[in-house]
Amino acid sequence: MVQLRSDPTASQETREIPGLDGGAPLLGHLLEFQRDPVAMLSRGRRELGDLFSFRLGPRQFVLFSGPEAHDAFFSAPEDQLNAKAVYQFTVPIFGRGVAYDVAPTIMDEQLGFLYPALREAAMQKFARIMFEETSQFADSLGDEGVFDLPEAMNELTVNIASRSLIGQEVRDQVDAGFADAYHDLQKGINTLGFFFPRLPTPAHRSRDRARKQVAELFSRIMTARRRAEARPDDFMQSLMDASYEDGHALSDDEITGILLTVLFAGQHTSAVLATWTGLELLRATSYLARVREETQAIYGETGHMSLEGLKQQVTMEHAVRECERLHPPLILLIRKVLRPMPYGDHVAPAGSLAMVSPAVSHRLPDLFADPERFDPDRFAPPAREDKQHPYTLIGFGGGKHRCMGKHFAEMQVQAIWTVLLDRFELSLDTEFPAPNYGSWVTGPVTPCRLRYQRRAEGRVFR
Repeated sequence: MVQLRSDPTASQETREIPGLDGGAPLLGHLLEFQRDPVAMLSRGRRELGDLFSFRLGPRQFVLFSGPEAHDAFFSAPEDQLNAKAVYQFTVPIFGRGVAYDVAPTIMDEQLGFLYPALREAAMQKFARIMFEETSQFADSLGDEGVFDLPEAMNELTVNIASRSLIGQEVRDQVDAGFADAYHDLQKGINTLGFFFPRLPTPAHRSRDRARKQVAELFSRIMTARRRAEARPDDFMQSLMDASYEDGHALSDDEITGILLTVLFAGQHTSAVLATWTGLELLRATSYLARVREETQAIYGETGHMSLEGLKQQVTMEHAVRECERLHPPLILLIRKVLRPMPYGDHVAPAGSLAMVSPAVSHRLPDLFADPERFDPDRFAPPAREDKQHPYTLIGFGGGKHRCMGKHFAEMQVQAIWTVLLDRFELSLDTEFPAPNYGSWVTGPVTPCRLRYQRRAEGRVFR
């Protein structure tokens, strides 16, 4: 492991971070980055190694790539590499007083409220919800036809996440305006919004209207619960009953903000990961056959999905993990350098932006054999390529800010495709799509349609 010096001035060996060539005056590498950020960053890695700098407009960035560089990035303290300073674009979505709008200690308290929602008993309930929602979606399709895959995965994961992580009342409102408002909030996460979150663009105005609409909906539900003295077993109620360490209760707007934070964490990236998983499985026909054999072996007698069964689905689990490697929903994770960040013989200067890229590091040939190939067996014994280092696979981040909902997201994708592949014969109705780098969460370029036909034989689930 690379040893970090606590005082970068203590060594005479400290050198300037190598800079990527090809930048333009004023714009730096912005145009190349907009065309294909992963290709640009991969070029830098090949030419300059695991640490290099580049400019996007006036801002200087430093890419840390490879497991040891990831270790330095994720292990750095908050007063050195700071997430809050970078993710201010989420404040108009989640709201004031929550997540990246509060001190790290308060954010830790707020995230702590989530732990009960992810315990084993809750996950058993979530497995049932995932099965029921996906089965309901499958029933709605009829016997054959075509559907838009990203749109379907977004709809399905909104239904699952709203019912699992917030409450039945919100799920009941999905078709009555909540889904549209939520999609407008999603559109507020864009590249322009990253740099200028308060710029009055049409997308940002829609985002702000949607935030108000969602807050009003959640407030009505909470008011109705208090009047009826109802206390459902869900995360909204957990927050209504919770209090901070100093004893004061959460306000309705704080509850709304935390619920939106949880919903985005449990839904947005899951929808994209589910989309890519379906696409890759459908062109890996021999592996897809193994997935179906596994489904038959685990559920053939009962015909019912369960948490215990999902845990046994290692063939499907490895496929989901391989899609996390090949198609990480978040291709960039960024922190602001508040004080100089030493790494090896170099120092990232204060004021710059430090970055890791799962999309770059997950395709390093010294870590992953034939890295462009879809090969879920790389995660099975004896290869176990992801076990080479704690930060070999970083699709869900790492360190203090590692995604708490990782297991929920993986389980959700497993459940969705276990049901859909059992119910239908599916094929891609368009060419295999390229990534859409214009979105903060990187799904495929649309249109991206699947053709389906209901399976008459070999089904496991009734």
